Amino acid sequence: MKILKIILIILCFLFLTALTQIGGLVYLLSFVTYKFINRKTDKKAQRITLKFFSFLILYSFFTFLIVPVIAKPLGRVRLPVTETDHLKPLNILTCFFNRNYVRPELKESALSIARKLNQKYPGTSVNYLEANFPFFNKFPLLPHLSHSDGKKLDLSFCYLDSKTQKQTNKCPSFIGYGICEEALLNEKNTACECSEQGYWQYSLLKVIVPQSSKKKFDFDATRTKDLIEICCKNPSIGKIFLEPHLKKRLNLNSGKIKFHSCKAARHDDHVHIQMN
Repeated sequence: MKILKIILIILCFLFLTALTQIGGLVYLLSFVTYKFINRKTDKKAQRITLKFFSFLILYSFFTFLIVPVIAKPLGRVRLPVTETDHLKPLNILTCFFNRNYVRPELKESALSIARKLNQKYPGTSVNYLEANFPFFNKFPLLPHLSHSDGKKLDLSFCYLDSKTQKQTNKCPSFIGYGICEEALLNEKNTACECSEQGYWQYSLLKVIVPQSSKKKFDFDATRTKDLIEICCKNPSIGKIFLEPHLKKRLNLNSGKIKFHSCKAARHDDHVHIQMN
């Protein structure tokens, strides 16, 4: 039983570390409060509840108050938790899981991109998705293996409300991934080609993410094209990942726009930008 408990602790540590980078460490620190809780109550349900909330409080304290302070002198800064200069997280869990850190130059570029898009389309906000963890190069932000140096950031596409055809800042996917603007019959279908070559992970998120909201939105080709062109013109942005069929459909000609290879995940549900 003791061995099983140790294995469970190790698994929790690894899971929380992979998800949030600091969660595993906070989990171990929480054992100090767990001993106090065990002394105060012998009711199992009460112990579990108190331990869960003690971890949550300690984790939130580190995430929102300690980590940003430590990360800044180490070269990573937090992207806005609430909308700032028309840049905001699509899902607040991105911030809660510490997956919204970038190098200062990339933060300034993202804010500049959001401001310029809003100037052209008043009321428009740019939703950011996953960025990087706050600490250490080469510590991958799973499942994004390349998001490990503070230089990468994913942005959501722009959409229209399918009923009113009005611009919206919402997205069909609650995480920004997995609901795709797929290739038409006359377009190059990279997703199909990659799957046929055995790259099972390429379209995995499309299988996992519920597709029920897709019918409520239409892809806003005009605003999305302008968003990507603004990214291309930003001197700090050196590379942009987008599916080939969307590059052609949107008539985008910048040499910065690349195909990311079948070893990654598909990019017809978001746009990936990275620094030089």
